[in-house]
Amino acid sequence: MIDRLLLGTGNRKKRLEMEDLLQGQGVRLLTLADFPGIPDVVEDGASFAENAAKKARGYALASGCWTVCDDSGISVDALGGAPGIYSARFAGPDADDEANNRLLLERLSGVPDERRGAYYTCHIALADPQGEIRLTSEAICRGRLRHGASGQGGFGYDPLFEVLEYHTTFGDLGPAAKRAISHRARALRDFVCQWKRLQQSLPPAVESVPIIPASCP
Repeated sequence: MIDRLLLGTGNRKKRLEMEDLLQGQGVRLLTLADFPGIPDVVEDGASFAENAAKKARGYALASGCWTVCDDSGISVDALGGAPGIYSARFAGPDADDEANNRLLLERLSGVPDERRGAYYTCHIALADPQGEIRLTSEAICRGRLRHGASGQGGFGYDPLFEVLEYHTTFGDLGPAAKRAISHRARALRDFVCQWKRLQQSLPPAVESVPIIPASCP
């Protein structure tokens, strides 16, 4: 069984969310903080899928661990799909959530509600210790952007992103509700189903020995 996974991120909030979503799956999540010598993988792909696969492959080869990475972001209809894959660095390479949210609101200044449609995308990729991508999953969550932030929960653009059926933002939603409907939760549910089938398909000779190499803590 694959009982340890390297989560290719240093984002604490993302780790907590992923741990919550993987609760009961019998897996211990490691992060890049457990591998301080691993260099960052440059996210220069042209899509969420390319970036997730590149990160998973790179960190798996560097660590010798099964590695799961995701790439996610928000696409705004009125901005032609921007910021998209540049969501985390929309306001610059060192931008924080506040700066990104502020720039997004500036770009949407004067845009009416009916044109503020947006959707989150999450693409997940799992690589084995040899760097082969073994499974992928992708999901979206549609909504619209408010004219101002609401709520302290979540991260990224969550305080601006209103889920229409709930009439509230991801920032205001409790963790249980977000677990049920978020792009990451939807992608992860599909990921977990595929992951179970993957483990069942591993030959007995592989399952009978530790899958995680000795270099993986």
